[in-house]
Amino acid sequence: MSSYQPPLTLTPKILNLVAAISEQLGRYDERENKAQALRLRRANQIRTIQGTLAIEGNSLSVEQITAVLEGKPVIAPPREVQEVKNALAVYERFAQFNALKEEDLLHAHQLLMLGLIDEAGQYRSGGVGVMSGQEVIHMAPPAKQVPRLMRDLFAWLNKTEHHALIASAIFHYEFEFIHPFADGNGRMGRLWQSIILANWNPVFANLPVESLVYQHQQAYYQAIAQSTAQTDCAAFVEFMLEIIANTFTQLTSKDELGKELGKELTDSQQAILSLVMLDHKITIKELAARLGISTTAVENNIKKLRELALLERKGGRKDGFWQINS
Repeated sequence: MSSYQPPLTLTPKILNLVAAISEQLGRYDERENKAQALRLRRANQIRTIQGTLAIEGNSLSVEQITAVLEGKPVIAPPREVQEVKNALAVYERFAQFNALKEEDLLHAHQLLMLGLIDEAGQYRSGGVGVMSGQEVIHMAPPAKQVPRLMRDLFAWLNKTEHHALIASAIFHYEFEFIHPFADGNGRMGRLWQSIILANWNPVFANLPVESLVYQHQQAYYQAIAQSTAQTDCAAFVEFMLEIIANTFTQLTSKDELGKELGKELTDSQQAILSLVMLDHKITIKELAARLGISTTAVENNIKKLRELALLERKGGRKDGFWQINS
């Protein structure tokens, strides 16, 4: 059995962030009924796919991805439409993947890259580099080393005593360092951290890592580069835990605000606040698409939230953003 241990300095910041997130998870109250939970899951699935593919250069909008999901025709580059169809197939099976099984990761990659590359579901046979825009920030290990490195990584994941929050971020970084596939490595690394976290706590099925990274792309690549330069996962682990902690802080603040004010919000109003928390520039049309309701219904719910002084609009129609009052 491999004795590989990813290089990690357990910094005070990492330990403090794990403690903070654990406390937030304990306080986080998922009070939504099943209908609302399903709407949020669908909304987050679309947002996750749009975000993780946009990082890789896919231009399809939330509305276009929703159309693909509903089987409607979309005018867009065929490759980008195929990327969306593949991602939908993967995320529909999200709960079925076992984060500890290497064969599940290979199967997920096969689905994700079907019709896009010849080596879908197989480790690469050639050299690759990690790119940030047009800049190469890391040259991956030789292809012949990949099977052994991935076996070692999964062996470590199966026996590590690190907290799942830390282990998921370590796996994500090590996966990107190895860059085991010819293409789709960024998407797979983000997906697998989400699966590790969701296997540990189902809350993370509705708080996907992919969407958080999309909002912090530059810092994401900087954290990868810093960890690589220092031969230590710590910078990347700190980055991932920080964006998770910040998101939970926002979500729990919203829940506690509603409790303190004694304001009974409908499922749709709670869902709108949750989505605005994660994307302050979200549009009425995007909210409607993600929640599966009409734009008129969204506008009526927003009107009520504004009357309750829970939500307000800052700036103009095109360059403005939503602000949740606390």
